[in-house]
Amino acid sequence: MNFDEFTGEVQHRLEFPDTGRTLRAIRAALMPLGQRIPEGNADDLAASLPLEIEWYLTGAVIDHGQRFDWSEYLSRVSEIEGDAVDDAEAAYHARVVVDLVAEQVPGSDFQELRDQLPESEDDGNWRNLFEIVDAGGWTGAREGQTEGDTQTTTPGGDEPNAPFEE
Repeated sequence: MNFDEFTGEVQHRLEFPDTGRTLRAIRAALMPLGQRIPEGNADDLAASLPLEIEWYLTGAVIDHGQRFDWSEYLSRVSEIEGDAVDDAEAAYHARVVVDLVAEQVPGSDFQELRDQLPESEDDGNWRNLFEIVDAGGWTGAREGQTEGDTQTTTPGGDEPNAPFEE
């Protein structure tokens, strides 16, 4: 998948009207992940992504391996994304981006990402980031929400772009 295909797919899934907003959402989701995981893991994860997307996990990050929890991650995503994006929207956008990343990278590299992020409630609750992945990916999550209904919905709600519940 090249850069245009990657950004186009994110734009489609998030139903954004323009590429600028889409790129902010991608950057907002990936830069804090690059900050959170060790540099080698970020390099491994990014290696299968388009060069321009890879940059958000690697080149744009000065300090890898920072220790922060899910809540701080959402704050960082919201801040980078701007446009008055709240934590619930930021979480949904990040989940969509991470799901597409999961589709593009080898399973072992994606598992390295998961291994770096504690998934228990007592330890940061990062499993929230993987809700779409764990629901079977974008297609599986959408089908599970619509249960055969032809109405377009997104994971987590009955309305388009409804974020997952926190």
